[in-house]
Amino acid sequence: MNDVNKQIIFFDGVCNLCNASVQVILKNDRKARYNFASLQSEFAAEFFETRGYQPVTESIILYNGKSFYNKSGAVLRVAANLRFPYPLFAVFRIIPTFLRDPVYSFIAQNRYRWFGKKDSCMIPKPEWKARFLD
Repeated sequence: MNDVNKQIIFFDGVCNLCNASVQVILKNDRKARYNFASLQSEFAAEFFETRGYQPVTESIILYNGKSFYNKSGAVLRVAANLRFPYPLFAVFRIIPTFLRDPVYSFIAQNRYRWFGKKDSCMIPKPEWKARFLD
């Protein structure tokens, strides 16, 4: 990852909700600032290990080049950088994390039951393939 403006979103590659979210991000990330890697990938394991980061397995994880963000903090930071109307969701950052994250965790714990899961990670469209690091 040579471009210092690129950020990495780590997501559950077999989760239908997570895959749909990645597609929304890809379609609304005008500046193509986000790259992606599934949490199940070797790339993710090596990336976290070399940085001494223990990932939260029930969470999307955003790495902005300096810091890791997970759960609602990651979602709201990403939303702030997407095409309208998604930046409006960033207003929820005023709600304390200890109130936001339990809602995120509840959805994350039920995501397979509500939205289903795939047997393997999604295969990106050819025009998006270069943004996937795994």
